[in-house]
Amino acid sequence: MKIVACNSNRPLAEAVAVNLGIPLTKAQIRRFADMEVFVEILENVRGEDVFVIQSTSFPANDNLMELLITLDALRRASARRITAVIPYFGYARQDRKSGSRTPISAKLVANLITEAGAHRVLTMDLHAGQIQGFFDIPVDNLFAAPLFARDIQEQYDGRDLMIVSPDVGGVVRARAIASRLNRDLAIIDKRRQRAGHSEVMNVIGDVEGRDCVLIDDIVDSGGTHCNAANALMAHGARSASAYVTHGVLSGGAVARVMASPLKMMTITDSIMATNEVAGAANIRQLTIAPLLAEAMRRISDESSVSSLFD
Repeated sequence: MKIVACNSNRPLAEAVAVNLGIPLTKAQIRRFADMEVFVEILENVRGEDVFVIQSTSFPANDNLMELLITLDALRRASARRITAVIPYFGYARQDRKSGSRTPISAKLVANLITEAGAHRVLTMDLHAGQIQGFFDIPVDNLFAAPLFARDIQEQYDGRDLMIVSPDVGGVVRARAIASRLNRDLAIIDKRRQRAGHSEVMNVIGDVEGRDCVLIDDIVDSGGTHCNAANALMAHGARSASAYVTHGVLSGGAVARVMASPLKMMTITDSIMATNEVAGAANIRQLTIAPLLAEAMRRISDESSVSSLFD
């Protein structure tokens, strides 16, 4: 078993390697003067089971090319099996035609990863479950729900807690955590005016006097979660917090979250934290390294991954 780390989230790759007790495979990933990506694997990987860790987060296109070229390099080096470990799968929000003459970019990216040489994919909290069907190779989609449920239990033990979905589309995700914790579920009814902007319309459920925890898979501009927090507080909630798997937090999102009523936003390290995120008083990270490491171990041993969530 070999682990190759690309550049998008080196700290996570190093933490996974520590959990597995395996050193990272020596590799050189650099840019030419015109920013072309060059990859060289500096160890023998012939006949090995190789895992490539790379989130396709900002800069998404550069990180995607790093992943594709690394997969190609390993295929040409005769690796026995190559697993693309993509903690955050970029382009996942483009999973359907949103209008006339628009692409389904998630399918295109799936094709590129497969053609580059990946034999299977390991990812986490895909924005849409059907993306697994875009691949013609096996896909293991891990869930942050158990990790979040344990942390919520520790942070809110003994409080009158309400789990909240920030939109109708995320109800299944929020309900899974509400069921694990045996808590009630509320839903934010919103109307999205245009990409990156949302308007909260109503709160479905009685949140008055309760500590509300928003559950979501991606926070990008932060508008949805900040507006949801405002709506919850306006409906009498005691506090509003959020647990989100992928902290994209682009543009002025961090400042928006810091200025919002959100008591705390908890994200995972599927995307490497920027200095701005690390310095935010009400944003914290939970590590997914042990979960990724265990899934990778089970894939290598040909044992069950789904039993991780039983």
